[in-house]
Amino acid sequence: MRWTRGSRSRNVEDRRAASGGSGGGRGRMPGRRGKLGMGAGLIIVALAIFFGPQALQLLQGGGGGGVSTSSGYAAGSSTATDPNIGGPNDPDKELVEFVSFVLDDCQNIWREEFRKRGKTYQDAKLVLFRDAIDSACGYSSAAVGPFYCPADNKAYIDLSFYRDLSRRFGAPGDFAQAYVLAHEIGHHVQNLLGISGKVQNARRSNRAQSNQLSVLLELQADCFAGVWAHSTSRRQLLERGDIDEGLNAAAQIGDDTMQRKAGQRVQPESWTHGSSAQRQKWFHIGYKSGVMEDCDPFKGR
Repeated sequence: MRWTRGSRSRNVEDRRAASGGSGGGRGRMPGRRGKLGMGAGLIIVALAIFFGPQALQLLQGGGGGGVSTSSGYAAGSSTATDPNIGGPNDPDKELVEFVSFVLDDCQNIWREEFRKRGKTYQDAKLVLFRDAIDSACGYSSAAVGPFYCPADNKAYIDLSFYRDLSRRFGAPGDFAQAYVLAHEIGHHVQNLLGISGKVQNARRSNRAQSNQLSVLLELQADCFAGVWAHSTSRRQLLERGDIDEGLNAAAQIGDDTMQRKAGQRVQPESWTHGSSAQRQKWFHIGYKSGVMEDCDPFKGR
């Protein structure tokens, strides 16, 4: 992907030096009990890689037991005590600049899309953290992956996730990284449009369809990521193979693929984010169309 280096977004809050386990230790939710085996841990990864607001509530407050990611995804950090964090010798300096570029570019596109429809877009913030973070949605460890919190209009990410995205999940490339962030901003768009709230209300009133509604919300966020990708193509920011990187990322974190990786039987009734094919389909719809109204997986439900 062609992008401009050398700047940091005013919408990035860098809390890496201040975070890191104050809420109960890396990979652990404070006050929760229970442990996950490797299989269950991988399913949590599948839920959390593209973390919608409903999934955050599910992981932190849903069901019995709770979460301790002793063997699931835990974002490592080789810079946990590095005094250079945030400075000119920051080992992740280029990555911070990259997510800054993607964040601003993505939000500029949505600002224009809202303007064309007579609406006002409000910027989301991106919080960079290490190991653990307190948000308006509660305490979260890096084990849950990137997430968006509708209560404070902020997306959160431990940058070490991007290394694991390539090495552990088989989704390398800068556009795969961009896709992750564009998906989270897609959740912000849903929040601004009132879609997330309506879906949450529907899930509470119809528990039998809760998972299906969660899947549809995630697929729409994938499609919104595709709408942004369409704009990057139009502006000649894409390089050969970029869209393939995005599609591969979608495939690698589909619920069915993650269940197979965990050695489990594929169980569509348990999905919350959609199959690999579904996620690829809706990202591609947004990419080919570039029209947000075409991102309606709820239609005809």
